[in-house]
Amino acid sequence: MLEFIDRSLAINIGIFLLSALAIAISGSLMTAIADRLSEKTGLGQALMGALFLGFSTSLPGIVTSVTAAASGYPELAISNALGDIAAQTAFLGIADITYLEANLEYAAADAATLTQGTLLIVLLAIPLLTRAYPSVNIWGVHPASIALVATYIFGLRLVADAQNLPMWKPQQAEKTNVEELQATESDSPGLISLWLRFFLLALVLGIAGYGVEEAGVAIADSTSLSENAVGSLFTAISTSLPELVTTIAAVQRGAYTLAVSGVLGGNSFDVLVLALCDLVYPHGSIYPALTQDKVFVLALTILMTGILLLGLLRREEHGIGNIGFESFFVLLLYLGGFLLVFFSS
Repeated sequence: MLEFIDRSLAINIGIFLLSALAIAISGSLMTAIADRLSEKTGLGQALMGALFLGFSTSLPGIVTSVTAAASGYPELAISNALGDIAAQTAFLGIADITYLEANLEYAAADAATLTQGTLLIVLLAIPLLTRAYPSVNIWGVHPASIALVATYIFGLRLVADAQNLPMWKPQQAEKTNVEELQATESDSPGLISLWLRFFLLALVLGIAGYGVEEAGVAIADSTSLSENAVGSLFTAISTSLPELVTTIAAVQRGAYTLAVSGVLGGNSFDVLVLALCDLVYPHGSIYPALTQDKVFVLALTILMTGILLLGLLRREEHGIGNIGFESFFVLLLYLGGFLLVFFSS
C-alpha cells in the first residue's frame, strides 16, 4: 500500500484506469465461461454464481480486508467488507437499468435465488448479535465467526436443494435469448479447458481488482476522509467493480439467474470475510470494532436485501423508469446511505 501512496496522483489515476479496463475485459470473458460451465457441469446458474463467480469477483475485497485486519486496522477491514456488500447490492439496480425487456428480478426469480437472499440476511444478522453482549473468544476466535462459517455451509446445502429439487417454481418469464446462446455455443471448448480459462481470468480479475483498490485508496488518502469513509465508500466501490462488470455482462447474455446469484454469492463471501478477519486480527476479536456507523451499514444492507427479496417474490414486470420498484428503492437507499456516510465523516 505504501508504494501506491508514494506515487504521484497522476500515476495512481493511470493505474486505476488500466486496472478497471482489465476488469471490464476479464470480467466479461469470465462471465461467458461461467455461463457455459453452469450448463456443462450441471451446477446451474444459481450455484455457479454463488460459489465460483461470487468468490472470484470477491477476491480483491477479501485480500484488502484480511490484509487490513492482519495489519491491525480492524475498522478499515470491517468497513471494506460491509461496504462491498452494500455496493454490490446496488449494482443489481444498475444492471436492471441495462435490461430493457423487463425487470431483472422478474426474469431471475427462482427458489435457489430466493434461498440465497434469505441466507445473506441471516449471515448479516449474526455480526449484529455481537453488539448486544461483551466480546467472548474461543482460542482467539469469536463464536460469531464459527456461526458464520457453519451457517454458510448449511445455507449452501439449502441453495443446492432449492435448485435441484425445488418445492415450488415461479411462473416462467417470457423466452429469453439463453437458448440461442446455448445453441451457438454448442461447439465450445471442453470442460477442462473451460475451467482453466475461468481460473486464469479469475487470477487476472483478482490482480486487476487489487490494483484498482490500492490506487483508489491512495487517491482517497489525499483527502481528509475518515478510515470508515474510505473503507465504506472508496475501497468498497473499487473492489466491487468486478461484480458490476460480471453482473451487467451476465444480464446482456440473458443469464439473469447467474447475474443475481453472482452478487448474492459474492455478498455472502464478504460476510464470511469477517470471520477470516477475526482469525488473523492480532489483538483479540475484531467485532468490538463494529461501531455505530458500521452497524448502520449492516442494517442498510439488510434492508436493501429484504427489498430485493420482495422484488423477486413480487416479480413486477415493468416499473419506475422500466425497472422494478426494488431496484428503484435499492438505488435510492444506497445513494442516501452513501451521502450520509460521506458527509458525517
